[in-house]
Order: sequence, then structure tokens, then C-alpha cells
Amino acid sequence: MKIQIKNETNRLRSVILGTAQSNGATPTPEEAYDPKSLEHILNGTYPIEKDMILEMEAFAEILRKYEIHVYRPEIIEDCNQIFARDIGFVIDDKFIKANILPERENEFQAIEYIVNQIPSSQRIMPPPEVHIEGGDVMPYNEYIFVGTYKGEDYQNYKTARTNMAGVNFLKELFPNKIVKEFDLVKSNNPHDNALHLDCCFQPVGVDKGIIYKGGFRSEEDYQYLVDLFGKENLFHIEREEMYQMFSNIFSIAPDIVVSERNFIRLNQWLRAKGFTVEEIPYAEISKQEGLLRCSTLPLLRD
Repeated sequence: MKIQIKNETNRLRSVILGTAQSNGATPTPEEAYDPKSLEHILNGTYPIEKDMILEMEAFAEILRKYEIHVYRPEIIEDCNQIFARDIGFVIDDKFIKANILPERENEFQAIEYIVNQIPSSQRIMPPPEVHIEGGDVMPYNEYIFVGTYKGEDYQNYKTARTNMAGVNFLKELFPNKIVKEFDLVKSNNPHDNALHLDCCFQPVGVDKGIIYKGGFRSEEDYQYLVDLFGKENLFHIEREEMYQMFSNIFSIAPDIVVSERNFIRLNQWLRAKGFTVEEIPYAEISKQEGLLRCSTLPLLRD
């Protein structure tokens, strides 16, 4: 199997899309991985399997419309397998297995039949001290953007998923790239928590991006992206829009994106900038603090 990913937006050819089948019962509060899921568990509004299956199939239909090869995980009974991005990612011609929360390890087993088609020399397994998840890692041509958390209380946050050991691991693995880390806000309040970098920033097109200033603990990190992209090329989202996951759309090509149908302000901006916007329902899945980018693991882009 050929893999190659240089950035988030080149024409997509193959991708792993998660699945909501046999998703299991609503978790207990103690089993919640993130504050937004916990909020919906406590409120009795946690999404149900049949609704999430319909949303993911709408996504799969769009991908197939553009003749993208869509791989799906093997079904594990009573297991949440929606967020494929968490468990691995591709940079250049390397597949990197994510070191995820221990209780999610069996999710990787469900995609091993796909990963094993990649030459072993291109499969990278980080050491245990390296914490890293795909939602925090964004290749951008000669850059690799990485979300992390530099607070001394890292161990206290289940929402802190990528540590500085993960950042340094990528620097060693890709010495010819500029690996830039971003210190993200971690909070038990889902309206303020940037679970991954793609919860507060994502490139779109060739030179544009979606950004939430409040997701960065450091003004300098936010300014770095403003200087790199240009303020006029960034769509700034508000706190409630961050909570709804506005920055977590998905690019099929430099001029084609898949977005949630309720993201009216963003979708209008994208169309005004010349993008084709494929709108689908994904609001139920967003209740688990993940959206379209989180559900995908791109393998090959032109």
C-alpha cells in the first residue's frame, strides 16, 4: 500500500473512516474520555448509535462521491471506534501509531489489517513515554504543527493527550521539517477545552485556516499562526463555535471541504473564498468532542 501525506488539503485518494457500529451503551460518567461527553452523559443527551451511524454514512457517501478509497475498521463489539484520527497518522511516507489512552488500545487492533499492508519499514511505533494523538498533529508541507500541554499539572488532565516527549519524537523523526508546538488550553469545562490542536486550528485550502484564539495558552503561539497565514486568511471562530467544533471540518482537496450543515457562518465564508462545501449532519457525533477531521485517518493525498 502506498501512503503519502504532505499536508491537510491536497487531493485525497485513500482514508480510514471510523465506524459507529456496535458503539456500545452510553458510558458512565467515570468512563468519559472528555468533558463534552461527560456533559451529555450527565444531561441525558449522549448520542445514540443509530443516529451516529447515519451521520457517518453520510460522510462516507461524500468521500465515495469523490472516488476516494474508504477503509473501515473491523467491528469490535460494544466499542467506540468513531475517532480514527486519535489512533494513528501519516506524515510523508511514514505511518505513526499513536500512543493513546490505555483503555482505547483495542481500537488500533481494529485497523491493523490495514496498517499491515504498509511496508514495515514505514511503520513507526513510538516508545511508551511518548504521548501523542493524531488530533494534535498537522503536517503543513515543510511544517509539522503539534498541539501539546506544557502545564506542570499535565498528569491531572485526561484531556492532555500529547506531551513534549511526543513533540521531541517528531523533531527527531523529521529533522528536515519545522516542528512547531502549540501550548493548548486544557479545561474540564467543554466550552473552554481544546482537546486537540484541531479543536482550535486547522489549515484549509492552500493558504487559509480556521482558528480560535482562546484555545492557545500563549499569545505568541496564536500570533505565530497569524504571522504565517496572514490575519485576512484566517477565519476566527468564537467560543461557542469552538465548542461546536467549527475548526474540525475535513478537506478532500484544496478547494473542496466537508463541513457540518449547521456551521452557517463558516460555510458562507468558505464559499465566498471559492470552496465547494459539502454539508452533512454531524451534530450528534460532535457531542463526543470530535467531528469530521477526528473521524478520519488519511493515508494518501496527491
